[in-house]
This record gives sequence, C-alpha cells and structure tokens, in this order.
Amino acid sequence: MCGICGFYSKNRITEEQLAEMNNTMYHRGPDDAGTFLCPAEKGYAVGLAQRRLSIFDLSPMGHQPMHSAGEKVSIVFNGEIYNFRSLKKELSDYPFVSECDTEVILAAYLKWGIGCMERLRGMFAMAIFDRRTQELYLVRDRMGKKPLYYLLENGNLLFASELKPIMASPGFSPEIRREVIPRFLYHQYLCGPDTIFRNVRKLRPGEVLRFHAGEVKRWKYWDLKQVYHEKKQDPVENYDQAKQELKEILTDAVRERLAADVPIGTFLSGGYDSSLVTALAQSVSDTPVKTFSIGFHEERYNEAGYAREIASFLGCDHTEMYIGEKEMFSLVEEIPSYYDEPFADSSQIPTMLVSELARKKVTVALSGDGGDELFCGYNVYDKVRQAQLLDGIGTLAGMAGDLLHITERYPFKIRVIAQNRNRETKTQFPAGNYLKIAQAMVRTEGMEEALSCTYDFESSYEEQNWQERRMLLDIDTYLPGDILCKVDRSSMKYSLEARCPILDQRVVEYAFRLPHRFKYEKGNKKRILKDIACELIPGELLERPKRGFAVPLDKWLRGPLKEQILSFSDKEFLMRQGIFDPEFIGPFLSDYMKKGDEGAGSGKNYSRIIWAFLMFQKWYERYGG
Repeated sequence: MCGICGFYSKNRITEEQLAEMNNTMYHRGPDDAGTFLCPAEKGYAVGLAQRRLSIFDLSPMGHQPMHSAGEKVSIVFNGEIYNFRSLKKELSDYPFVSECDTEVILAAYLKWGIGCMERLRGMFAMAIFDRRTQELYLVRDRMGKKPLYYLLENGNLLFASELKPIMASPGFSPEIRREVIPRFLYHQYLCGPDTIFRNVRKLRPGEVLRFHAGEVKRWKYWDLKQVYHEKKQDPVENYDQAKQELKEILTDAVRERLAADVPIGTFLSGGYDSSLVTALAQSVSDTPVKTFSIGFHEERYNEAGYAREIASFLGCDHTEMYIGEKEMFSLVEEIPSYYDEPFADSSQIPTMLVSELARKKVTVALSGDGGDELFCGYNVYDKVRQAQLLDGIGTLAGMAGDLLHITERYPFKIRVIAQNRNRETKTQFPAGNYLKIAQAMVRTEGMEEALSCTYDFESSYEEQNWQERRMLLDIDTYLPGDILCKVDRSSMKYSLEARCPILDQRVVEYAFRLPHRFKYEKGNKKRILKDIACELIPGELLERPKRGFAVPLDKWLRGPLKEQILSFSDKEFLMRQGIFDPEFIGPFLSDYMKKGDEGAGSGKNYSRIIWAFLMFQKWYERYGG
C-alpha cells in the first residue's frame, strides 16, 4: 500500500518540488520514498513519485518508481495484485530481480500491453510510462478500492492518490466547483469523477486514461453494467451448488489476502460480513488470526461482546478497545488532514479508531466491505422493495395530490411514494425537505448549473428489479465514493493496509450470476452469505439487528460543536466566502438549534446535512481559503 503522484507536463516541476508533493502523503508510505524525472517529446517532461508502505519484498528491490529490464517502461503503483505469483509463472522469460507484485505488472505490460489490466486481480491505482511510445497510462481497479485523482489543464497532466500532492504542485489554483456542493451536502461525499476542484477529476473504477503529449483518451477495461448483464446470462440455479461455489471462491479470496511479508489481522465487528471473513481466514490459517474490535460504552450501540464471543469460538487472537464520545470527538479536528476533500460520513471516526487499534499489532487488516452492496444487505433495500410494490398506488396518489393540491399535506412516507415519478431516480426517493435544503444552502449567483443531488441514470442499468438496480447504483456510487474512500483514508492515516475479500473480482462476478432470491427472500437480506457464515459460526452468535458505527451527531452539533457551527454560519463570513446563502443558512441553523433533529422517517432528520456543512467548512478552513 502506498501513495503515488506525478506529472506529464510542459510546466517545469523540479525533482525537489516533486518530492515535496510526494511527502504530503507520508502517512500512506512511511517506509520508503522515490522520485524519477525524464524528458519526453514535444517539450514535455514526465515525473513519477511514490511513498511506500512495504508489504511484499521488504528489501530495497521493491523500491519505486520501478523500471523494467532495459528501462523501457517505468511504473508507480499503489495497491496489491493478489494473483501476481501465478502471473509470474506465465512470465518466466522475464529476468525478475525482486519478489514483489510491482515488477510482475511491468513484465505483464511488456508482454501483453495495457490489456494486461484484464489479467490483474487486486486493488490498485497506477501510472505506467512507456518510453517507446511516450504514452502515460493511469489505471484504477475494478471496484475503486484505491483512489486516483488527476488534473488536466492547458495540455498538462498531474495525478496523485490524494488531492494533497496536486494542491502542493507549483501554480495550482484551488478553484472550488460550487455546483457539486449541493450533491455533497445531500450524500455526505463526492462521487467520481467529480471533485471539489475545477479541472480535477477522479479516475473511475475500472478505467484507463492514456495521455500522450496533451492528447487524452479514456476507456473502461471493466464495465459494471456490461459485466453484470454478461454474467446474468449464465445463472446458477441450484442453491446448494451456489452456496458451495461461492464459499470456495470466498475462501480463496481470503487466502490470497492473507499473503504478505508483514503481520495481518481482520476487523471484526460481530456482523455477518466481518465474521464470515474472519472465520474463513481462521479456517486457512495455521495460527490464531489477530482480530480487532471497538466497543461503545452506550449499550444500545455496543457490539463488542458479540465480536468477542465470535473470536473466542473461532480461536482468534482478539483485541478490543472501548471508546466513548471523548475519543471520537478528539478526531473531529483531524478529519480534514486525512480526508483532503470534503467528506462527512460520520462513521469515519470509529473507522479511524479501529484502524489505529489494529496498526499497533499488524500492517494489513481484512475487512468485510462489499457484502451489503453485492448481496442486498442494507435496510434501504427493504424500502426499495416496498416502493416497487406500491409504485402503482403511488402514481394514483401523485395524480390526486397534483389535482387537488394536497401532496404537501400527505404524511411523509406517502409523500415520498407519491412524488417518486422520475424513472431515473425510482430507488432513491428524492422527496421531502432534505433535498430542497441541500439545494437552498448554496448560493446560485454566477454558478454553473448545479449537479442534481440524485443520480439520474438508473434506467441505464436496464434492470427491472428495483433492489438489483439500487445495488448496481450503490456499487457505482456509494461504494467507491463513500465506503471505500472512508476505509482507505481511515486506514492509511495510520499506515495500515485494508483488504476486502468480498470485493474480489471473482466474488463480484459470481454474485451477478445468482438469482435475486438467493440474496433476498421474504425480507431475509444477504441470504446466501448468512447461510455460509452459519456453517462456520453458530447462528445464535450472529442473529441480531444491524447496528453499525454510531456517532451522536445531534448531541455534538447542539453541544460542543455549536459555537463552531454558528461561527461558520456567521452572515459576514458567508458573504466573504461566497459559497453558501446566508439568508437561508442563518434561520435554518437557528431553527435546528432550538428544535433539534426530529429523527428518521420524519423527513426532518437534519443532523447529517448540518454535519456535512460543518465538515465542508472545516475542510475549507484548511484547504479552500
């Protein structure tokens, strides 16, 4: 796991400046650093840099930037290629000098060209410069596990694992793209390819960008919609067969991710996904697997006891830490330093704390991320099914409401279904005050048209089952934009590598072959994953309501964070800042401070949007001003 950055530019960036850009990501790779500059045609120059967290081949032979035999090709690489050893056997004619996966990528590129990406299984973001063709390739893994930002401006290219190196580059102008802010306030994250800065974009999952002397071309080597429909044509209809084959694929995915030259453990929350990953890890390990959990002093949020019982049953080497509000609150000020783009999923705080705990004993931790999106695990999928069943009634209610002008007097849940008429947002329920508030908070004068707060491309999935459609939407947006971003930044804050076996390419593609009833049956979410987990762990240790990481936002926002919020919403400050509408923000926040959060299901649960406002302002205080 590492951080990479570089350029292909006519603007003169010295090796010292490149090293300074690279060192803004010290936390991503404290073990080693390297830079490389070379001239390119038409007055361009290429620079590559990397910060290294050593996982395979801890010797200097794994140093990056790495060059191929004969120095025809150079690479900087962030991530892991899990099948590199089998690929290495296919590439036996290459004169390998190291035991790391980076050199295997170079050999694969020399033999198969950029098409070699289709052969790589893993999580990665990389830049490959081919001196023979003068082409630079940027590539990101299929699911978007590893981040990659790029800036295209005046025929020049900059790229980096995080925004910090780009912000530290000579001449960078931090022009904020106001039209993305309503969407950020609504979702609490920014979905790629958009970023907070104009001209800066995120490479999409499964995408390649080719840059050659100012010319740019992008394409997908792995396209979610295409793969989904291809795999659907080859369904696995027998449930017992599906369960056994999926278990074998998952076991191999876990086994591959237990390979490293450093200590490895697992995050164990006590839920199905992390418990299944841990159980499979223990089943293929000769020694007790190191497991890590955090507990909460408030019993209604606490799952530490369940995790402890599961670890004990499996024979793991378990470590837990109890945290309170004080420990969580202490991290609020640090968030902008490591999330260098506005990010407001509050579960980032306990995720950072469990990463800090794990890093004291291991360098790599396996997580259960991806199970909900692939196997229909989120509670919203229940609501999506209900909405599809009630869609006909919703149409009639919407027509009646429009005719009689009574839609706004409907109870919130009825209003949501009545207003759910757009075929492009059927599974997103863009009703109620929340969407309107996100739009009203941002000033519109001089702003390009704001991005829709919803994602208006559901029909492109060509899927009639709304649950499947929402799962695809979440894999496209929420998974890389929120979940994987949160885990990447939280773990890399402590120089910890997080690996996600459930997001193995083979698991993902096998999940697409499964009939929906294998994932969701009569309200039983993640049916097949649960059944596999219960073959390894007693069901009574797993069966309980999903809790997740809880942060008392309403209490914080109306308590210790109140003065900060009020200062960031001061009318004179907002006028100088020129981003938010002071005429709306002031009364809205004043009303919230008096009334508080009316809770989920009311249409007036405003804590999340105010937290997003605060996180933006704290980010702006550090980077935007």
